[in-house]
Amino acid sequence: MAEPGRTVLAPGVSVATRDLRYEQSLSGGAGGQHVNKTNSRVLLRVHLRALRGLDYAAQQRLRDLLGSRLVAGDDILLRCDETRSASRNRELVLERLQQVVAKAKIAPRKRRATRPTRGSVERRLEGKRQHAQKKTRRRNDLD
Repeated sequence: MAEPGRTVLAPGVSVATRDLRYEQSLSGGAGGQHVNKTNSRVLLRVHLRALRGLDYAAQQRLRDLLGSRLVAGDDILLRCDETRSASRNRELVLERLQQVVAKAKIAPRKRRATRPTRGSVERRLEGKRQHAQKKTRRRNDLD
């Protein structure tokens, strides 16, 4: 359950709603005269430290996932101009933030070292033997 005044981004991760800074600007692309008159592009800016509930490793994964969308001063900058509606673009850009945070929260599985099975080792060695015999048969013994 979300605390009042906080927006949930992923299970256990939230941000103060006041820390989500939205900016609107003219959008390009399709839409006719509408795009020339309305500020429908939405930029969402939030500081990485404003996210509560991410451990250090998850923050590092988030930094890697964001790449160039992480601007100077550890600000996350996401933009959306997919629709003609500024309110719908606000929803979409917040969904994008939620998706990337949820993805960063998932720790990659550790690789466990395994040994090849006896059968796979035998098949590999048999293949090598056959290949070597084929090369031997091709060899010209005039040396």
